[in-house]
Amino acid sequence: MSDDNGTPEAAAGTPAPTGGPRPEPLRFFGTTWVDHTGGYAPRRAGVAAGSLVAAAAACFVLRFAYQGLQIANSGAFVTLLVVVMFAVCSALAFRHTWDGFTKRPDPDRQASLRGLLAIGFVGSLLAYFFRSLIEAPGEKLHRSEYEQAREQYARRTTRRTGNPSKKRRRS
Repeated sequence: MSDDNGTPEAAAGTPAPTGGPRPEPLRFFGTTWVDHTGGYAPRRAGVAAGSLVAAAAACFVLRFAYQGLQIANSGAFVTLLVVVMFAVCSALAFRHTWDGFTKRPDPDRQASLRGLLAIGFVGSLLAYFFRSLIEAPGEKLHRSEYEQAREQYARRTTRRTGNPSKKRRRS
């Protein structure tokens, strides 16, 4: 943290802005998403590969759970119910995660969906994979917020010309 204003210092390898708002770091990317330097492309490839491998491993674990249901001979209805539950939760988790990359999620809704998102973790991993093929996950949201903050900062810091008290009044 910077001593004078309490904002985090720039990440290693990224130039610190001279003044004004600082970009919010993204997981696995830091602030390299601002100007796509500091190994941005290899990080994106690594994140895409990592999330795909994690999703494949998760499906492998779910396969063991399915085989456990088969061995337990719990019946076709229970097996179908579990498969449908994981499929629906994964689809909902995919959509929720995908939407979270373009707009800030509501904290109350996020808390209420925590269990569903935990069950549908494969969908979240796949959303992370597909988004990392396009951009760093969350980059679009952070970029729009950062550009808006920079624009507001520029408007606040521009100097006005003339003395406002000597301004002629319209009649």
